[in-house]
Amino acid sequence: MFRNRDGTPVDPVPFLVVAALAFLVTFSVGPIYAVAVGFSFPVAVSLSAAVFVVVSIGAYVRFVWQARPAVRAEIPPHQRLSRLVYAALCLALLLVLLVLPLL
Repeated sequence: MFRNRDGTPVDPVPFLVVAALAFLVTFSVGPIYAVAVGFSFPVAVSLSAAVFVVVSIGAYVRFVWQARPAVRAEIPPHQRLSRLVYAALCLALLLVLLVLPLL
């Protein structure tokens, strides 16, 4: 069981989902993009691994270490949904910006 910095048990699913998606995206898109930009394949895979580790550490800090389950229950669902929509829009914009050098 994962625990936050206060010792309270925390649901590990959000962290695991973010870490799994980070692995999926970094190792499926990262090496191809880095090779297209001009890096060698071993360097591209190493960069993807480094990005995955950084994102996973950030997800652990955000969703496990700093998690406060009591506060999560107080946030209205529509506010959480709007944050999710904004995050999806930012991700889509980031993907568009990453495609621009390849055109």
